[in-house]
Amino acid sequence: MFDVSRLVTHRRGFLGRIAAGAAALTVGGAGVKPREALAELPLRSPADPQFSAWLAKMNGKHKMVFDVPAPNGGFAFAWARVFLNTANDQYGTTDADNTAVVVLRHSGIPLGMQSPMWAKYKWGEFLKVNDGDTPATRNLWVDAKPGELPLPGMAVNELLAKGVLIGICNVALTVYSGIVAKKMGLQADAVKQDWVANLVPGIQVVPSGVIAVSGAQEKGCGYCFGG
Repeated sequence: MFDVSRLVTHRRGFLGRIAAGAAALTVGGAGVKPREALAELPLRSPADPQFSAWLAKMNGKHKMVFDVPAPNGGFAFAWARVFLNTANDQYGTTDADNTAVVVLRHSGIPLGMQSPMWAKYKWGEFLKVNDGDTPATRNLWVDAKPGELPLPGMAVNELLAKGVLIGICNVALTVYSGIVAKKMGLQADAVKQDWVANLVPGIQVVPSGVIAVSGAQEKGCGYCFGG
């Protein structure tokens, strides 16, 4: 039986909300106006068959989408695990019988990137995510040390292995890579390509986070705000 008390963690990095820290990476905070950043996006893009195929996987008996516009201590991953655990307890199902969907958008996108990206682009510093007393240079929800996460099985790679669907917003990848590139004196296209190439294997780039959340709900997923 799932023990809710295990959600309580001793690690300072998982206590409280860190969404306010994302202001360091907001469009305005980086010196780029929202209109300028969004103006670089194409007005239209072709339909993505991979996105349609991703949506088609949402066929579980019980379904929930977790909307993650900010890191929020990575708790959306814990809630996805809680959803599966308690659904299994309540309905006698297994993980494979149910569908949990996590959509990373806005400043939640670094949660889907591998640790080298956290070190290279200083995500811990930008998002005010600490590893101990210093800004994180690794993705704490991927490369966790034994016993470091508050709930067994909530690491990103563990969730993916159990069939959890994780999508990451292409619009956010495009806008934020442009902002970070300007801040670091790099080429926006190169930064975005670097990020996409170094997503945690199994994460799906979706046209936008909002259409992924909407699409999941159209497939019958309940909605949970995760950020």
